[in-house]
Amino acid sequence: MIRKEENMTAARAIVECMKREGIQKAFCVPGESYLPVLDALYDEPSIQLISARHEGAAAFMAEGYAKATLKPGVVLATRAVGGSNLAIGVHTAYQDSTPMVVFLGQVSRKFRGREGFQEVDLDRYFQPITKWAVEITDPERTPEIVSRAFRIAQSGRPGPVVVSLPEDILPVKTHMQFGPVAAAPRPAPSKMEINQVKAQLAQAKKPVIIAGGGVKSAEAEELLIGFAEKNKLPVLAAFRRHDVFPNRHKYYAGHLGLGTPIEVLETVREADVILALGTRLSEVTTQDYTIISSSQKLIHIDIDYDTIGKVYAPEIGIVADAKEALSLLNELSMPINWEAWTLERRQAFEKVTDLKDLQNDVINRQVIEILKNKLPNDALLTNDAGNFAGWLHQFYVFNERHTYIGPTSGAMGYGMPAALGAKLAFPAKQVVSLSGDGGFMMTVQELETAVRYHIPIICLVFNNQMYGTIRMHQEMHYPEKVIGTDLGQVSFKDLAISMGADGYVVETSAEFAAAFDKALSKNKIAVIEIMTEKEQISVSQTIKGLQGK
Repeated sequence: MIRKEENMTAARAIVECMKREGIQKAFCVPGESYLPVLDALYDEPSIQLISARHEGAAAFMAEGYAKATLKPGVVLATRAVGGSNLAIGVHTAYQDSTPMVVFLGQVSRKFRGREGFQEVDLDRYFQPITKWAVEITDPERTPEIVSRAFRIAQSGRPGPVVVSLPEDILPVKTHMQFGPVAAAPRPAPSKMEINQVKAQLAQAKKPVIIAGGGVKSAEAEELLIGFAEKNKLPVLAAFRRHDVFPNRHKYYAGHLGLGTPIEVLETVREADVILALGTRLSEVTTQDYTIISSSQKLIHIDIDYDTIGKVYAPEIGIVADAKEALSLLNELSMPINWEAWTLERRQAFEKVTDLKDLQNDVINRQVIEILKNKLPNDALLTNDAGNFAGWLHQFYVFNERHTYIGPTSGAMGYGMPAALGAKLAFPAKQVVSLSGDGGFMMTVQELETAVRYHIPIICLVFNNQMYGTIRMHQEMHYPEKVIGTDLGQVSFKDLAISMGADGYVVETSAEFAAAFDKALSKNKIAVIEIMTEKEQISVSQTIKGLQGK
């Protein structure tokens, strides 16, 4: 039912749209260009505003919050300078298919085209990394455009939308009309398409499922478990979608990411039919687009029409919501039993992820084992970009949904602010972020934000005083010619304490276990600095080994 409001400002209309969409948290760095919106938020008790120290971190918080809640993250910033700072979060939301609505203050309309203070064409600036970028030029159209922004962010393949707000339209009062809140479309496969899938699977001897973020967005994890169990099919998680399928399940065959063991990659290479569910088959998932060949049959089901065939031309391409598709697939009765193949691939996965079969002298491995033993099953972990994440990806066990959030965009500085957003989404969950010293330093200022708003997460910082991933590639391509990758000494323990957080520094697994127990026992933001050696540069490689020594 359409409701008409008289004499409402454009700023108030924006907040009214947020309220109607059920937005409870918004993230920002304040700016004078959108002060009327801040004033309207002050008068709206149902929405909490989290003011961050940097726009990039605010965007990461909103993105992490959105991944956790499966609702749009909202972030606000000012003009070109704030917009440029938060662009990294927008790009992450774009590559990670995360719903986000970004409101950016803009110079007044009468100043446009004169290179006004902090002026840039924000809609054109963000167009390549958003689903839609728009500027409101008519105050009366504010509800229409903002409602459309939320609809686009959530429909089809989710993603970010940027709305530019000229400063002079925000205080204008006019008649506002609000339409109904639109539900995201959930397209389903046709009967013909389901029959095609059945016919293709009926010919398969070694089928596999690659499950991605579309399964998580559709909340179809239980249906995926049911489909895999009914047909005894192996399931692999797409890059940084670990919690899409229980890792302890006997049909889970591994994660397709950076540094994936050969045994896991062989599961895909040996398959004759690949059922890709809700994944864009990214560069990392497909190992630089190499592990799927023309001799294999690909069935690609995704909610986004443009995703299908973008990387690989499928034998069968179906535009559908993952939950709708799996509901119909679960009605199929397949005459073939694939359990022997599936359990073989499970054994291959277990072989390379058993810590007991590996040397335990690397503290990174020991830390992951301690996390496995001490954290509850529903604990939520986030990670930054960096080689340290390889230990998490290969050895931690994600056995419940909504327990992992990571940047498929590979953005540094992501882990800790994303964890703050996730903790705000799930206050009762234990939330732990993992970062390297390089990435953590990029958003470390948000420790103060966590203290100010009392957001009690535990931050693990693996400190080897270098940009480890880049050093690894440096040694691979230009051995011993080290430039730009060494970092100075920083005491993250002291830095945390100076901002009002708890801080610890550890050098052994015993010290880490003791510090982690202390952090778990307190309802307070904590940083545990883990001193690590440079030599063990990744899960499977050393610097000397890369140098051929």
